[in-house]
Amino acid sequence: MAIWTGINIVGPSNAETTPPANPGMYQLDITLKKGHNLAIRDRGGTSDPYVKFKIAGKEVFRSKTINKNLNPVWDEKVNLLVGSLREPLYVKVFDYDFGLQDDFMGSAYLYLESLEHQRTLDVTLDLEDPQYPDHNLGTLELAVTLLHKEGDFRESQHSSMRLSDVHRKAQLWRGIVSISLIEARDLQPMDANGFSDPYVKFRLGHQKYKSKTIPKTLNPQWREQFDFHLYEEQGGFIDITVWDKDSGKKDDFMGRCSIDLSPLSKEHTHKLDLPLEEGEGMLVLLVTLTGAAAVSISDMSVNILDDPHERHQILQRYSVLRSFHNLKDVGVVQVKVIRAEGLMAADVTGKSDPFCVVELSNDRLQTHTVYKNLNPEWNKVFTFNVKDIHSVLEVTVYDEDRDRSADFLGKVVIPLLNIQNGERKAYALKSKELTGPTKGVIFLEIDVIFNAVKAGLMTLIPKEQKYIEDEPRVSKQLLLQNFNRVRRCILFLINAGCYINSCFEWDSPQRSICAFLVFVLVVWNFELYMIPLVLLLPLAWNYILIASGKDTSQDVQAMEDLLEDEDEDYDKDDKDPERKSFINKLYAIQDVCISVQNALDEVASYGERIKNTFNWTVPFLSWLAIVALCVATVLIYYIPLRYIVLAWGVNKFTKKLRDPYTIDNNELLDFLSRVPSDVQVVQYRELKLDPSHSPNKRKKNNPGGWGHSPV
Repeated sequence: MAIWTGINIVGPSNAETTPPANPGMYQLDITLKKGHNLAIRDRGGTSDPYVKFKIAGKEVFRSKTINKNLNPVWDEKVNLLVGSLREPLYVKVFDYDFGLQDDFMGSAYLYLESLEHQRTLDVTLDLEDPQYPDHNLGTLELAVTLLHKEGDFRESQHSSMRLSDVHRKAQLWRGIVSISLIEARDLQPMDANGFSDPYVKFRLGHQKYKSKTIPKTLNPQWREQFDFHLYEEQGGFIDITVWDKDSGKKDDFMGRCSIDLSPLSKEHTHKLDLPLEEGEGMLVLLVTLTGAAAVSISDMSVNILDDPHERHQILQRYSVLRSFHNLKDVGVVQVKVIRAEGLMAADVTGKSDPFCVVELSNDRLQTHTVYKNLNPEWNKVFTFNVKDIHSVLEVTVYDEDRDRSADFLGKVVIPLLNIQNGERKAYALKSKELTGPTKGVIFLEIDVIFNAVKAGLMTLIPKEQKYIEDEPRVSKQLLLQNFNRVRRCILFLINAGCYINSCFEWDSPQRSICAFLVFVLVVWNFELYMIPLVLLLPLAWNYILIASGKDTSQDVQAMEDLLEDEDEDYDKDDKDPERKSFINKLYAIQDVCISVQNALDEVASYGERIKNTFNWTVPFLSWLAIVALCVATVLIYYIPLRYIVLAWGVNKFTKKLRDPYTIDNNELLDFLSRVPSDVQVVQYRELKLDPSHSPNKRKKNNPGGWGHSPV
């Protein structure tokens, strides 16, 4: 029922207000003023009301939420384009709830055929509940103006778009909020066993997410990622609640907190420790705000490296003379995400709605979405601070889907040390496992500037943990892959032992004579400083082989073949019921299998990393090893071993006394953690492109001292 100027209108019956016969297009200007005596839906005797407008079943407007108020004042304006006046405006009021279901507070219809043209009318809508028609649910006050648009209405259409087109996937949101749910600490025990089964709910406006449940713990770790769209420039609040999963009964509330987005800077990842209200403990989150508007590269303010003055300042900032100033500030990387071609069609229409996510360690930024396009152009520039030059830049293309999580379209991973500055390059997209190609290529232009001394020093400290990683899972494929990797390492040691033993067996007299002479000379003249000196020999030998043009990638090719063979075996497993039953048995002992699987991976990875250090797989790290071995040789030669061991022990014993918050580390293991294993070498390797994908290359001067290796 609609009421204005003392007249009740119960339908489209007023002949004087009938619009012209020409159907045309109508502009409906509505001001949502306020509500009066709305229904109580919360325990405290209040509600948190917001309003929805719908036409022909489609939501065209959603108001902001007014907290704890039965007489809310909105004063929100919306301009709508209406093609027909036969469909009434359906108005619904809801109570915003922290749970996943909002409470209904009443609804009403505004019949558009009954409105006068070119006149602003004050309308009062009586809210009703169809199931309980006798209940008094209060009223809403609106101001409504109906205009008949004839001819060209494009100008009004530009100004009247709002949330109506959001639900048709129009690009109207102002930004993206990415939340990484890391962990919780010291939560309240809710179960009789002294633990809880916690999970977390997030809400921003009408967008809701729910995390997985972690059983029997008060310090859960989730490592989950959620993305929200921002529809208002001023940002907003993200409401967060923690619950205890209770089978068979209603879940128990454990506390709440919220994130105020307004003070958070954009294009930066913020780590937040949020204490829980009405409960115990705190949540640890990573929050990143990314602007959504597409801006061309030429006029984007963050495009710092194209400005000669800015570039000079950055080069000065990371010059050799400032090597010991702010050691954690290793460098800067700028990524231009230009476009993609030939992407996979993810929608039934034969198109996709692609967007691109760029990640460096725990920093994660995102482009806008290009709708219904297999050849999108983003032209977006991202800038990251580099904390570890051995980090890998991950660029992933997704298809946006409002009804469920985004669909994966392809991915590339690029080690920072492999980047050629200023080169516009096409990268073939890979599958999720990064072992094979998928459809499409992406065009990127990347610049890296860093200080080589800082990068070398930061190599000897613990590697930054990546918060968001895939959950470990039982896989026969991975188990066999890791087993074969360990077997290859063991076979290498066995072959080396057999080669040495053959010298004693005189299988080759010439080889045995040479080995005997080397043995006598080394033992007679042995000094401790010769140990690091000997380790320099395989580095020098492999460098000579590479410089002479000999192919040293046989191991990598063998790993590629191994991965391909196991992919085929995995496909056969899906068709073979006996192998399926084997997989089911593996799941029955899941924890044991994961432990064995990870242990094999760790053993194989360290063996492969030692080999790849000497193979010059990452030249920067091989040069760093040479420097370290030369320094070790000189120290051992001039300083007695007991002094070196004494200095090392005193440093280890007093480290916690000098800095209680220091992170204990092992320099050798930290160094090896930066060397890629054979699996990672395959994953980071670029796929060969079709000759048709040859982007225009723009070379820049690459001043010396940026840290790129010549090999």
